[in-house]
This record gives sequence, structure tokens and C-alpha cells, in this order.
Amino acid sequence: MDFALTEEQQAIFDMARAFGEDHIAPHARQWEAEGSIPKDLWPRLAELGFGGLYVSEESGGSGLSRLDATLVFEALSRSCASVAAFLSIHNMCAAMIDRFGSDAVKARWLPPALSMETVFSYCLTEPGSGSDAAALKTRAHRTNEGYTLNGTKAFISGGGYSDAYVVMARTGDDSPKGISAVIVEDGTPGLSFGGLEDKMGWRSQPTRQVQFDDCRIPGDNLLGAEGQGFTYAMMGLDGGRLNIAACSLGPAQAALDATMAYMAERKAFGRTIDQFQALQFRLADMEIELQAARTFLRQAAWKLDQGAPDATKFCAMAKKFVTEAGSRIADQCLQLHGGYGYLADYGIEKIVRDLRVHQILEGTNEIMRLIVSRQMLADRA
Repeated sequence: MDFALTEEQQAIFDMARAFGEDHIAPHARQWEAEGSIPKDLWPRLAELGFGGLYVSEESGGSGLSRLDATLVFEALSRSCASVAAFLSIHNMCAAMIDRFGSDAVKARWLPPALSMETVFSYCLTEPGSGSDAAALKTRAHRTNEGYTLNGTKAFISGGGYSDAYVVMARTGDDSPKGISAVIVEDGTPGLSFGGLEDKMGWRSQPTRQVQFDDCRIPGDNLLGAEGQGFTYAMMGLDGGRLNIAACSLGPAQAALDATMAYMAERKAFGRTIDQFQALQFRLADMEIELQAARTFLRQAAWKLDQGAPDATKFCAMAKKFVTEAGSRIADQCLQLHGGYGYLADYGIEKIVRDLRVHQILEGTNEIMRLIVSRQMLADRA
């Protein structure tokens, strides 16, 4: 059992961290204030192979393992969780196209996805279906020319910003087997967007409702087979949960590093505050929890890469544990900064706000507990 990263994995992490420090961190507050990420950032990330992290090498992607991908998202999220998480969404869509798309779909959509000239968003959640994703109502009616879509998607990262959308829509009955995946290009007649959501965190990601009103797409935009969309969506969740956990780990580490530096300079009662034993204990508790979270995440990623039978359980456990640990650590770092932690200039309050949503998306942490407990009871039976 070897817990060390390989030289290649360390190089991947270092490359992503350096890019984030040079090209993301200096602008993160400005992008948050503007409510958008410059489109020209994505092709620069794509030059590093980050537009298709786990798209197969045969298709032109990087062909990384899920463990490798968590290193990318941990490293990038040190600079901004919002940017890193948005990249994760695009990569999920690119991987779905590679894994399930026909040759024609791959030829049409993969090259611009890999170069990130086309940025993808993912449309599953609806106003009335969050955790119960299979209850979605958006319908894609089959026509001679293709499909006509009607319905509304909610909380869509990149809504009105992205160039194309992978949409889960109902083509059949009301069961999960009645759901299919289709691709809708920006500018398609009948595609529109709600107002910009005013969010607590992830503010640099434009988030809107995505609306379909007699939105007509060609039949070739079907992704995979009819009736398999929900299966595709569920197959992508384990990896998505690892990614969002990694996007909690990076900012928590950045917050702890910043707190250590602050405490070494901040003086109270005649000495720097890192010399008070009570505060040293709090630093130790955060380091212990952070290292436990990192080990747990990488174990879950390894299990997913190996196709272990308990991989889904471990991905759920890691998502729950790491996202909650990340938020606790960030909150403690803010406390140790005192009043300065509440100021935007120090960067800690942004981390606290950004990380909170990680306990909600990619399956709420309540759903993670449900997955784990059901598997425990099934194993016992």
C-alpha cells in the first residue's frame, strides 16, 4: 500500500496549482464582483489538457484517472473554488460525450469541448426536482426533424453563459427509464434564461434558470440511446462527488496556510498569537482533520478507479466528510483571523461562502448518508 503520489501525479498537481496562482487567484475577487469568468481563461486551461481530463486519449483527451483529476481540482480550487467547480462541470459533460456519444456526436462536439472553445453546462435539476432527480418534468418530444423541448431547469451553473448544454429530458414514461440526454446549443430558438441568481458563494459563476419553449434540436443531438439518460447521470455522480470534495480540500488548505502566516505576524499580549497553546491546539485539530479528509478522498478515488464494489459508498462518504471538514476548517480560520477574517481583503470570508454550497450540490449530504446507510443494511442482509 503506497500513499505517495507518483512523480507524474505531483507534476499534475504542481502544474494546476501554478496556473491557479498565476492566472486565477489575482483576479478571483474581481470576477466575483463582476459575476462572470472571462471566456478566454478556458482555452488556456485546455492547453494544459484540462478540457478533457478523463476523456480517453483515443478521443484526444488527457485520459487521467479519477484520482489524478482530484489533484487538479484540489490544486486549482486553492485559488478559487468557484472557477475549479465550473471546470468540473464542463469535464463531466465532455466525459459523457466521449463515453456515450455516437461517432457523429463525438466528431461534432468533442474537439471544441477539449479545446474549450465550446464550454458546456449540465442541466438536470429542476424547480420541483432536486434530490428526487428522477421526478424531472422537462420533456423532449420526438418529431420528424428531431426533438422539441419544453420545461425549465434550475440552479444551472453557466446558464446564459455557456456555449452548449447537456440536458436531461423525458422522452418516454414517468420512470427513470423515460429520461434521455440531449445536447442543446446556445442560440437555439426556444432556449432562454432566467435572471441572474444572487448567491451566497460561487458568485463568479453565472447561475440562472434554463428554459425551453418549443426548443427544437436535431435528432443527432441525442446523447447515447433514448431512455438511458438517467443511467448516464447516475454514472457520473460518483466522480462529481469526488471533484466537489476536492474543491473543498484546496480552499481549506489555502485558508489554513493563510491563517498560519497571519498568526505568525499578529501580536497580542506581547507575543505572536501562534505562541498561545490554546490556539496551537486549534491549528493541530484543523491539520488533523484536513489530512484525514485528503486521505479519505484519495482512497475513495482509488476505489472508483479500481471499480471496487463499494466505490459508490466510499464516494458518498468522502463527499460528506470532506465537504463538511472543509467548511469547518474555513470557519475556524476566519475565527482565528478575528475581525480581519470578516473583511474581503483577507480572502477567508470568500472561502467560507464558496464552500457552503458543497454540502448541497452533487447530492446533498443528507442523501450521502442515505446512500451509506442503505449500503450498510444491504451488506448486513
